[in-house]
Amino acid sequence: MDRDEVMRSCKQFFGHPPQPVRARLAEIAEAADDSEYPDVYGDGALLESFESEIAQLLGKEAAVFMPSGTMAQQIALRIQSDRRNCRNVGLHPQSHLVVSENNAMQMMHDLRTILLGDRNALYTLADLQAVNDRLSAVVLELPERNIGGALRPWNEVLAICGWAQEANTAMHLDGARLWESQPFYGRPLPELTQPFETVYVSFYKVLNAVAGAALAGPKAIVDEARAWQWRHGGRLVQQYPMIVSARDGIRRYLPRIPLYCKRAREIAAILSEFPDVVVTPNIPPTNMMHVYVCGEIEPLRSNALRVSQESGVWMPARWNRTQLPGWAMFELSCAEGSLKISDDQVRELFGRVFS
Repeated sequence: MDRDEVMRSCKQFFGHPPQPVRARLAEIAEAADDSEYPDVYGDGALLESFESEIAQLLGKEAAVFMPSGTMAQQIALRIQSDRRNCRNVGLHPQSHLVVSENNAMQMMHDLRTILLGDRNALYTLADLQAVNDRLSAVVLELPERNIGGALRPWNEVLAICGWAQEANTAMHLDGARLWESQPFYGRPLPELTQPFETVYVSFYKVLNAVAGAALAGPKAIVDEARAWQWRHGGRLVQQYPMIVSARDGIRRYLPRIPLYCKRAREIAAILSEFPDVVVTPNIPPTNMMHVYVCGEIEPLRSNALRVSQESGVWMPARWNRTQLPGWAMFELSCAEGSLKISDDQVRELFGRVFS
């Protein structure tokens, strides 16, 4: 079975349903106003108004739109390290910057990663206090995606940020999934970002934009980030398709994220009913979870693809091996499509995958 062919044949998805290119472009065109014109090399009313909207939404002085979070976060940490004349950055061992960027921080910016805490748990204030090296910046991710989307209690976030302030260490918020974290904390976005000097947010995940990210913070840092964006090759001649789809995602999906988080908790409860299945976190604080299944990875992957083909519901297909022999895992994120899949379907379909 060809994975892509099976996916295109499915009618239901737990996330946002994929669209053919023509339909997606038509949707972006519908979201644009007749009076709007493309941006040109980082200038233009469309881009500038969207950056102002993001800054206001996050409670920051300024924001800059960038093609990717990889670029945005490296730039933020480079600026903070230059300002403090220190190359050490504190991160979780499973931070995206550590495991998924091909040593970009080190190779491009000569930054040194200081890993905080255990790779399978959230790092703590005690982990920071145990670091002997001076740190220019600390990255805190809300939620910590690679350990299932775990979130700290808010008082622990404040304690970590308070330590950083006393140590003259910048706090940077990896907010790739900040939108999905807000319902758990029940606080306005500006209150969530206030303890952090800089914050990165993504637009292509739960907001379903074609691509794009933003870096927000003090105007002086954002202005410096624009110069680094040029140096990274990220000041594209035009970015308007990404901008329009990101803006549309904020208006269309941001108000619905609490529904996705609620649905994730309901689905996690159903999956936890199965023997030899462990959901992490067991009560998801966001719309995502990691599901560990006792079984061999290839039969499970084949089962998921077969069930997708037979049912027309796209089942998680990206299975990974784990540190435990005989166990496999997949990540499940809930978005618009999950609201249309019933509890009975969840029980029946995953039962067939796990069997």
